[in-house]
Amino acid sequence: MKFEKKSLKFLEKYLNTSSPTGYEHRGQEIWMDYIRPYVDKIEVDHYGTCYGIINPDAEFKVVIEAHADEISWYVNYITDDGLIYVIRNGGSDQTIAPSKVVHIHGEKGIVKGVFGWPAIHTRSNQNEPTPKIENIFIDCGAISKTEVEEMGIYVGCMITYPDEFFEMNDRYFVCRALDNRIGGFMIAEVARLLKENKKTIPFGLYITNSVQEEVGLYGADMIADTIKPNIAIVTDVTHDTTTPMIEKKKEGDQKCGDGPVVFFAPSIHHTIRELIIDTAKAKKIPFQRAAASRATGTDTDAFAHSNGGVPSALISLPLRYMHTTVEMVSKEDVGNVIRLIYETLLKIKPEMKLKYH
Repeated sequence: MKFEKKSLKFLEKYLNTSSPTGYEHRGQEIWMDYIRPYVDKIEVDHYGTCYGIINPDAEFKVVIEAHADEISWYVNYITDDGLIYVIRNGGSDQTIAPSKVVHIHGEKGIVKGVFGWPAIHTRSNQNEPTPKIENIFIDCGAISKTEVEEMGIYVGCMITYPDEFFEMNDRYFVCRALDNRIGGFMIAEVARLLKENKKTIPFGLYITNSVQEEVGLYGADMIADTIKPNIAIVTDVTHDTTTPMIEKKKEGDQKCGDGPVVFFAPSIHHTIRELIIDTAKAKKIPFQRAAASRATGTDTDAFAHSNGGVPSALISLPLRYMHTTVEMVSKEDVGNVIRLIYETLLKIKPEMKLKYH
């Protein structure tokens, strides 16, 4: 699938905009502006989950969903000499922090800082220190707590990485926060294709970009109760397990470039999953299979377990180096996830049988 210039421009702007958990509003504004021409109505809930609706008056409702938030840090403690200690907001990885540049979102705007780390020369006669929450710290150039606060930095300020989007070897998209704003991009592209291809669908379609997935699927949990869908198709990222130091016997066998990953798990509804697989086969869209024990760990679980049970399925995008600032996905896989969701939607009928048999 070849991407439109306007689509790539949106993707770059969307990814480069910080949208940490609990503070997703700037990214959500960009996302809503992009989908506005392709939907009949846009809604936003009290915590910032956004959704565009096609056929808002239809009784039968289908959700396609991604999550909008990214991992980050909170300012937790400021020392008397002006150093900042942090706590996680989501699954932030302390091992990648040393020497990273950060943006501290203070009350007076963004302040640059760095995660400091002792030089290798000074560590030669001791056990090699391991980065931990207790010992990583941010230096913003201040020499006192008072000076830090004069910069507008207080306990509770958000901290993000500034790493920006680029394409690598014409094969991969690379950026922080591909988990999972690439999902927001993909569902937005589905809405665009439906509009530009003049497709009519016999149900209400809710293109949903949820908040707070990284801390507990909370946005999806809330919006599922609001929309009360009949079907939910969720897209998120999953691990490319072909990279070093990942155990395939534990994490499965998925690879960037080999297509979307269709999941098997207790929360996955058989009928919706088989519809997705049948669509992939009929349209010759490559796909992979993966299994999840107990829970998928994605917003699929929140939708599936809401409202007395919503038939739900998960289409995942293989990703390398999850929860780092160099997350990578295959451009070809991104196109195939978009195609698979789009083609699956065209096969859904309100009268289809959804009960287990």
